Amino acid sequence: MDIKRIRKFVIATLVVVLLTILTGCVIQVRPALNQLSVASLTNSRIAFASDRDDGNWEIYVMNADGTRQTRLTNNPAWDDLPSWSPDGSRIAFTSDRDLNDEIYVMNADGSGQTRLTNNHNVLDHMPSWSPDGSKIVFESGWYAKNDIYVMNPDGTGQTRLTKDPADDWNPSWSPDGSKIAFCSNRDGNYKIYVMNADGTRVTTLAKGPGHVWNFSWSPDGSKIVFESGKTPSESGWDSSKHDIYVMNADGTGQTRLTNGPESNVGPSWSPDGSKIAFSSYRDGDSEIYVMNADGTEVTRLTNNSVFDGQPAWGPGEVGPTPVPSPPRSF
Repeated sequence: MDIKRIRKFVIATLVVVLLTILTGCVIQVRPALNQLSVASLTNSRIAFASDRDDGNWEIYVMNADGTRQTRLTNNPAWDDLPSWSPDGSRIAFTSDRDLNDEIYVMNADGSGQTRLTNNHNVLDHMPSWSPDGSKIVFESGWYAKNDIYVMNPDGTGQTRLTKDPADDWNPSWSPDGSKIAFCSNRDGNYKIYVMNADGTRVTTLAKGPGHVWNFSWSPDGSKIVFESGKTPSESGWDSSKHDIYVMNADGTGQTRLTNGPESNVGPSWSPDGSKIAFSSYRDGDSEIYVMNADGTEVTRLTNNSVFDGQPAWGPGEVGPTPVPSPPRSF
């Protein structure tokens, strides 16, 4: 072999060795990125309502495993129905602290509580953030006659989306922001309906084995988990027996997830779509549980002799995004 061939062979060998070293460094970084992703899911939080401390409902927050249960609101009124902003920095909720049910917003640590609606002739309930955080949809009306409205996160630009003699309530934005689903009894029983985000093209999405109540979109928008039960009582609620079901986003493939002697209500999907939080009366009073998305491995998160319910699963704590170290250079 002449000197030129030897030189080419040596250079080619060095290139292969160098590429192998660099590839190994990059591969070492990728697990760190995966670990950051897993950590962000582990650190997700659940907001909920409870009357554990002073006999009236307040907003609390806890880690997804039930630890660090922390009270966020503290006043003689009822604060309930929490809803996370997409970035996890704020929580919208309902309160009657000003002698009427209105929509409020606060920072995720409970500070900066601000009133958004001011309608003394009606009740404003059940806020839900748009996926980009630019809007809040909510229900407004009087008991069994509500309509769906939308507003900016500062309370301005309140716009009515539905106008029907029936009861339209419990709105929720689709993950892509193009649709708003809601419950309505405009065809008799309460069912899930869906409409464009501007209120046009209202269609029936699904009807359960009984009345359909609370529901939650999966993070990828492919499924909806919902609560269905018997005909409601005159007060609008029958807690004797409700169960949780899941279906495709087009209403097909309805599957029952819970089946016990007591009610299972208020499902909320985890940010990664692998779990569902809900409240249940299976242990004698309302507590918050979590299960796999297929209904298996039910785990209790709260344990009080009072009401714990209305779980709303949100993202992890707001903070700087970790930046992985770049591959080592040679």
